[in-house]
Amino acid sequence: MQCYCDSHKEFHECCEPFLLYQSKPSTPQELMRSRYTAYVLGNGEYLVRTTTPQNRYEDDAKLIAEFSQSVVWLGLKVISSHANIVEFKAYYKDKEGIKVQHEKSYFVQADGRWLYESGELYAAKVERNEVCPCGSGKKYKGTSKNSTCDFRRSNFYSIYRRGLHLLAKAKRK
Repeated sequence: MQCYCDSHKEFHECCEPFLLYQSKPSTPQELMRSRYTAYVLGNGEYLVRTTTPQNRYEDDAKLIAEFSQSVVWLGLKVISSHANIVEFKAYYKDKEGIKVQHEKSYFVQADGRWLYESGELYAAKVERNEVCPCGSGKKYKGTSKNSTCDFRRSNFYSIYRRGLHLLAKAKRK
């Protein structure tokens, strides 16, 4: 199964070892990709633990998990990555339609591991006639009512559901 972070690597060779704390991301981009995957899987604990202590709030884990599970994550596009900065777009679908979070994230290294420090958000939206982020290959036509895609029939959705099952199974071990 391909990883959710769109790295074109297998999940077990990409983000899964980070999410299971079997290894640590060696670059800010690896950490950012693993954090995106944690959002996809609703793993708020991982997101809190990979944030700098001064920006870490334990109560956030539950809130993050609730938000993450209220949307369907559609994909990740890394725009640039250099030094400790990663700029990306994360696509998701909520009850209002398909949205995009465009962020420039800043990371720091502490005690031999990378941590998320802060992010700068940009106003962004999926433009009409762009390729739809659901993976259908069709052009995006607007809100979910008018969109030509059906994300529940997309390959991404089946991978998403299978990944939730695999992560839950791994946590039980």
